[in-house]
Amino acid sequence: MYKHLTKRQFIKRGVSASLTLAASGSLLANSSLVAKDAKHEPRKFILIILRGGMDGLAAVPAYGDKHYFDSRGALALAEPRSGTRQSESEVIDLDGYFGLHSRMKQLGGMYRAGEMAVIHATAPPYAKRSHFDAQNVLESGISTPHAAKTGWLNRSLAGLGTKTDDLQVKKSSVAISIAPSLPLVLQGEYPVTSWSPNTLSEPDEDTLSRLQSLYAGDPVLGPQLAAALDADEIVDNIRIRNSPGVGSIHYLANATAGFLRHKHGPQIAVLESNGWDTHNQQGSTGGTLANKLGELDTALGALKQAMGSSWQSTVALVVTEFGRTVQINGTRGTDHGVASAAFLLGGAVSGGKVVTDWPGLKLSRLYEGRDLLPTNDQRSIFKTVLVDHLEIDEGFVEEEVFPGSLGSQKLDGLII
Repeated sequence: MYKHLTKRQFIKRGVSASLTLAASGSLLANSSLVAKDAKHEPRKFILIILRGGMDGLAAVPAYGDKHYFDSRGALALAEPRSGTRQSESEVIDLDGYFGLHSRMKQLGGMYRAGEMAVIHATAPPYAKRSHFDAQNVLESGISTPHAAKTGWLNRSLAGLGTKTDDLQVKKSSVAISIAPSLPLVLQGEYPVTSWSPNTLSEPDEDTLSRLQSLYAGDPVLGPQLAAALDADEIVDNIRIRNSPGVGSIHYLANATAGFLRHKHGPQIAVLESNGWDTHNQQGSTGGTLANKLGELDTALGALKQAMGSSWQSTVALVVTEFGRTVQINGTRGTDHGVASAAFLLGGAVSGGKVVTDWPGLKLSRLYEGRDLLPTNDQRSIFKTVLVDHLEIDEGFVEEEVFPGSLGSQKLDGLII
């Protein structure tokens, strides 16, 4: 797998360390998808993993379920009132039964515009509530934890282009991880790249010019530095949107858009958000989780804006490894659960719908008497994106990407 360095990282690691790196070439040397028709916008996919276990009933409350308010207690949000201005204590109504947390106004707007769909009561094929194991299953796509050393998204790269007559795939630059290290979902046979911001001071232009001259003819260090400069130029161009905080989900979303919008940039990106484990003082309309949901919502709104016209050919998927307990715990938080909610958004999404086989919140319908029962295997969502959006052969997806998952069929009608 290839590792991309920023120019600051390149200089910090030094010549001797850099000599140990395999030559990866410039991140932007090849286009992942090259359209024969210049008007054809290459399809983009962004996977966003919320690590820690997002409370799906807080993000997407089922206020129409008659057991919602009793089961959620102090965590319940008020149902929306018709004909009045929404208060911060009320959910944003979606369909008269489900709503969004009041801090998720950007997603609410995308839902009304038909650009966002919710998949509720979804989980990886794992229900033992370990972060480590659940995240492994989410990223490997295999139902047994640690049974595979590769990720489903990397395995899917071998099938890109098999059903696409008007696009040519060059897999060496097709995917990027916006993170300090490569997540399992992108690990595997096919080379991908990664980028992450850092807080080192900016090297001066004279130093950069000298380095460029020094390594211009070096087959390893020359391409490494060129890639670093290319990547930072892309991110610099998108920073004009004033993302708060280097490393914040908002900042990373803008950086992602910069890479994916570039005419020779990657087609697929993965980024992560930590801190979704809300055991203590979770809050409802305010507090830790409300702030996290607000940050995520702002970042997704910024992603849409930063993608510009490329948004129309983009699908972004937001998932988490598991949900939380339905009832509040003794420290006014929630413990590890099973099912949660996922968000599918983008200009290529046929949204404005909540997709679920809703299990209900009655005590007898909860998983082991405590958690939202999973009725949708997350792999169904992944298959939907791979087959219907990226146009990877469905047989290949079933056999090579998600072996042993025939019972989890893709969801029709979600991709334009």
